[in-house]
Amino acid sequence: QVQLVEYGGGSVQAGGSLRLSCVASKFDGPYCMGWFRQTPGKERERVASIYSGDGSPWYDDSMRGRFTISHDNTKNTLHLQMNSLKPEDTAMYYCAARYGGGCPSQSGPYNYWGQGTQVTVSS
Repeated sequence: QVQLVEYGGGSVQAGGSLRLSCVASKFDGPYCMGWFRQTPGKERERVASIYSGDGSPWYDDSMRGRFTISHDNTKNTLHLQMNSLKPEDTAMYYCAARYGGGCPSQSGPYNYWGQGTQVTVSS
């Protein structure tokens, strides 16, 4: 069982930056870790993800260029640097992980989830 604990989040004005971190307990094979976000009444959407094998990142088009995902394999830690934040980035952000190859954009294939951390961007 993989446990994920998120750090960071909070409130910031539009144009500001925040950094999210997620620490995983342990992995026993290749895995994908990623960040998803969700607002009330909407489905959980992928923000970015990264594969442990080759470090290949994936980004949602709306975050590309503003958000950067990074991963420290030795510490099983995932980071998400969010710059130029917009009010529409306001959401609960979740760290997620799954074993195996590939990083699906859908939330369903991810087996492990953190508790979520709130990001609020004011205009």
